[in-house]
Amino acid sequence: MNKPLILVVEDDKPIRKLITTTLETQGYKYHTAETGEASILEAVSHQPDIMILDLGLPDMDGVDIIKKVRSWSNIPIIVVSARSEDRDKIDALDAGADDYLTKPFSVEELLARLRVSLRRIRYDSDKLQKDASVFTNGNLKIDYAAGCVWMEQEEIHLTPIEYKLLCLLAKNAGKVLTHNHILKEIWGSHTYDIPALRVFMATLRKKIEKSPAQSKIIQTHIGVGYRMLQAGEDSKVI
Repeated sequence: MNKPLILVVEDDKPIRKLITTTLETQGYKYHTAETGEASILEAVSHQPDIMILDLGLPDMDGVDIIKKVRSWSNIPIIVVSARSEDRDKIDALDAGADDYLTKPFSVEELLARLRVSLRRIRYDSDKLQKDASVFTNGNLKIDYAAGCVWMEQEEIHLTPIEYKLLCLLAKNAGKVLTHNHILKEIWGSHTYDIPALRVFMATLRKKIEKSPAQSKIIQTHIGVGYRMLQAGEDSKVI
């Protein structure tokens, strides 16, 4: 695919320059915005493929920007923020952000997060052209119509909750899902607490990640939630 258009929303000039220089050296196209209002106008008028968003803008909180963009667009949003508390990450991800990078950051890590988002874009595009009833990700295959799961061509028997968890992660492959989001989607409320969710997730992982040498499929974001890695993605990129 052609290089995507990236919208960089950052009011700190040195950091904005670092990000845009990094994008330019990699051949990416980009637009910039220094305020929340300008970011919304840019997003509406230029329809970027990816948004890199700082939360601490002078006129609007970044979480509110995420909510506004999510009301009409599903573009990947990568938060780059000095806010490092789990609560800040959870609020941004629950609002609809796809990833969260804490300042200070390395340009290599930023580029890795962009590659993850690009794989999601490609996956979503390919999925529209394929039978939506079958999901494949490396050696993992889910037949939604039949309710069956295979790993390396071996059928895996899951409990109903394990299957629902796997399907939820698969339908959001590459995106971090918070604990609260998963609890709401699977049980409809927070009746089950986070420790119970961890137990279900542990049993699921034992079945689809049978040996330490086998590639990891589900990535834990400590204190935040879980993400299904896409085939070929480095499990160390968090």
